[in-house]
Amino acid sequence: MTDQLRVRDRVKDKVQDAGNGAGNNAPQQATRQAGETLPGYDYLIVGAGFAGAVLAERLAHLGRRVLIVDRRPHIGGNAYDRYDDAGVLIHPYGPHIFHTNSAAVFEYLSQFTQWRPYQHRVLASVDGQLLPMPINLDTVNSLYGLNLTAPQLEGYFASVAEPVAEVKTSEDVVVSRVGRDLYNKFFRGYTRKQWALDPSELDASVTARVPTRANRDGRYFTDTYQAMPLHGYTRLFERLLASPNISVMLNTDYRDIAELLPWRHMIYTGPLDAYFDYRYGRLPYRSLNFEHVTLPREQAQEVGTVNHPNDYGYTRVSEFKHITGQSHAQTSLVYEYPTAEGDPYYPVPRPENAALAARYAADAECEPGVTFVGRLANYRYYNMDQVVAQALKVFRDLEGEGAATNQAATEQAKGAGQQDAALAVAGR
Repeated sequence: MTDQLRVRDRVKDKVQDAGNGAGNNAPQQATRQAGETLPGYDYLIVGAGFAGAVLAERLAHLGRRVLIVDRRPHIGGNAYDRYDDAGVLIHPYGPHIFHTNSAAVFEYLSQFTQWRPYQHRVLASVDGQLLPMPINLDTVNSLYGLNLTAPQLEGYFASVAEPVAEVKTSEDVVVSRVGRDLYNKFFRGYTRKQWALDPSELDASVTARVPTRANRDGRYFTDTYQAMPLHGYTRLFERLLASPNISVMLNTDYRDIAELLPWRHMIYTGPLDAYFDYRYGRLPYRSLNFEHVTLPREQAQEVGTVNHPNDYGYTRVSEFKHITGQSHAQTSLVYEYPTAEGDPYYPVPRPENAALAARYAADAECEPGVTFVGRLANYRYYNMDQVVAQALKVFRDLEGEGAATNQAATEQAKGAGQQDAALAVAGR
């Protein structure tokens, strides 16, 4: 038997088992009749993260047959969560904090999960103190031993800010607002670790959306809706994908099966450059290595995340029980080490990278029968709610207004832009 026939035989087994609802992580046991043909699908969706899962759910709700494929052994993309060996619920790919100002997005997801209210707080380890981040009134008073009021803080910022004729870089954004000393203590070291570039080399969008507050608000986000899925993200994804019209194949590269079964339209949520076999070169990303540890005590940190802008190789440490609300005798934390190699997490916001991405986007717009959706397929950093909003918009284009165009997905992506790369450091 040739290698091609072996692949075809394996894929037929997997597709049949997916259609029969067989467990995707269990050995495949289904049999088939001689001469049997593969089932057809209306949609082949590449990627089982938020973009792919939301579109699968919406399309299946209309009776469309959907096959969703992911190369990882689990659904949920980077939002996937699980219980570690100690029984603590963790986020293997770093903390994912849900927040949104969109009532439509929150109401949609509320069909698939109950919520636990949660407002994320971050402290930064600076000069031997743990200080609120984003910078606020308490940050400045504690750091410098002052007793300023909110109106006085605005005056203080004005007195230390450096005039910048034209704000172009991330450094410009910060020093023109809060001055050089706060920039050096809170931003420069963290940014250099995170991006392997000085803030003076990065687009202004990276720090433009990290707020500076003249009050005592210690929340990292101020969105209207701030909550965590009560039973975790994986349970939410299981409910999104529960329709009998949805088949799921894990541990599978879509290229292995795309030509071996019939489908009408592809929704692609993977890396944009990979789809086109890197014809113009690779789009630069920053990645992360995660070091997970479990400690034999109930709590290790005051808050969910502690940033370390100036010390150590890691950028931050997050303690999951703050985030999930779980009660447990032990606690689990994750240390995040930025790296140039690994899974693509953060598009690097520089003009030359945006130009390269635009070349790929132009090809994507002309690709027949394929819609590109999500972070990786648009080479933009999106918060989770933005991905859900984009997926709902694409669904309306696909099924509400006839055949979708790739322009619809691309234009939706431009709405958010790269500005939310700034908040990536705390709540992906």
